[in-house]
Amino acid sequence: VQLVESGGDLVQPGRSLRLSCAGSGFSFSSSVMGWARQVPGKGLEWVLGVFGDGSTYNPEAGKGRFTASRDNAKNTAYLQMNNLKPEDTGVYYCATGIKAFGTPPTAQYWGQGTQVTVSS
Repeated sequence: VQLVESGGDLVQPGRSLRLSCAGSGFSFSSSVMGWARQVPGKGLEWVLGVFGDGSTYNPEAGKGRFTASRDNAKNTAYLQMNNLKPEDTGVYYCATGIKAFGTPPTAQYWGQGTQVTVSS
């Protein structure tokens, strides 16, 4: 199993970013994909999850400004982040092999993470 995130960048507040997570080595279309983040001073937290049928898990951290989606034909999951704020700065991870979206986030497989920095 391999998960490779991309799309992290340095952006100004109010801007948008789209993160991608390319998966391989497992049945992508039937797997739940999750996005979690590690922000400075806080523990790892779930941001969003997307199920095989495209339905989503929407915890508080990602509500309102973030959207999760997937393209099963490309074995890729996406995290669209809009109106970014400085407090969104952190490392964002995608994950699979998720039994439940609990606290702290647990998953069988994790990507390497991609850095998102929101600063003027």
